[in-house]
Amino acid sequence: MAEQAKEMTAAEAAKAVRRTVVGKDGASKQVAVHAEEVLSFKDYGKHLVVVTRDGQKLSSADAKGAETEA
Repeated sequence: MAEQAKEMTAAEAAKAVRRTVVGKDGASKQVAVHAEEVLSFKDYGKHLVVVTRDGQKLSSADAKGAETEA
């Protein structure tokens, strides 16, 4: 019998991605996404894609790349 994959919640999906915000000084920084902002999400195995209520499409692959750049 194959094990069922655990279903991910919106809160878990929100923790996996980051949003890039540009400040008044022109510097950009990565900020967390809140679970209330998540409209939809899909796990593709290697990365997770989250669509927010304001229409932004965020990927966990982008968040991992930003961590290695910092």
